[in-house]
Amino acid sequence: MLLYKIEDFNPNYRQEAFDGEDIKGLDVYAGNSDDKIGTIDTVLLDETGRLRYFVVDTGSWIFGKKVLLPIALSRLDFNAGRVYATGLRSKEQVENLPRYEHGMAVDYDYEEQVRGIYRTPTVEASVPVEASLPLDAAARTYMAVETPVSTPHPVSSQPSNAAYDRDTYTYDRDPALYQMNEQDHQQLRLYEERLVADKTRRKAGEVAIGKRVETETVRLEVPVEKERVIIERITPADAGTPVNPNTAFQQQEMARLEIYEETADIQKQAFVREEVQVRKEVEQDTVVATDTVRREQLDVKTENDADATTINSL
Repeated sequence: MLLYKIEDFNPNYRQEAFDGEDIKGLDVYAGNSDDKIGTIDTVLLDETGRLRYFVVDTGSWIFGKKVLLPIALSRLDFNAGRVYATGLRSKEQVENLPRYEHGMAVDYDYEEQVRGIYRTPTVEASVPVEASLPLDAAARTYMAVETPVSTPHPVSSQPSNAAYDRDTYTYDRDPALYQMNEQDHQQLRLYEERLVADKTRRKAGEVAIGKRVETETVRLEVPVEKERVIIERITPADAGTPVNPNTAFQQQEMARLEIYEETADIQKQAFVREEVQVRKEVEQDTVVATDTVRREQLDVKTENDADATTINSL
């Protein structure tokens, strides 16, 4: 079974579970007394979101040691800013508990060491803190006042020699350690998971727009004009008429004509062919996601003739 620190499981735990209050840092007191034994370092939850342990920093009581306190062996009083560790009775008990360190693997074997201390604690010869408490307060710590102080008394109704299996064990087998109740934890809320949609903008691709030069051979036809001389020989109407021989055979130039022609002068010139406009458009799409969510349900157990009524004011 995986365990998570409350701040990792739900970063908004202050607002969602404790009305803006922070359970971390609350003072921890032995039993129901004013004997301070440390502070709450954090809270451990299982993968369903249920609170399983308080991590208690014992501070100067047992210098530098953090231990796990099962949630049912405590009483939370937010008004007083206190957590009463009804399951911790003595320094010897804390010294026997395995040390907790951040980042360590809290596996079944480690939890069994913790549970073993709380299932069958022995009462010291010295007078415990709870000995001076009223009967109802002592009963919540699973101690019998009339039992001699030298007689060991189990905290849990689970037999101390019960066989436990790492593959089949559930927290329901130790209700005295993990079953919370409204009397001792009035301000604890039940968690549920919901699917919360968020959108992350990421780069999906890139479009590069540029120009390249292509060449082709173009044939251009240009009409040009070219002059030529036409010489036409005709027989005049007075052909055969006698003329003066002195003027007839004189050498002289009859005509001089300049001849012109057009040639094509072809040059290349750039012209605007078309214009390209680049823009982006946003398309709307719907992404459907499915997942399994968890929800905590309230378990109310009564003993003997106790009457309990649950009022739903939601």
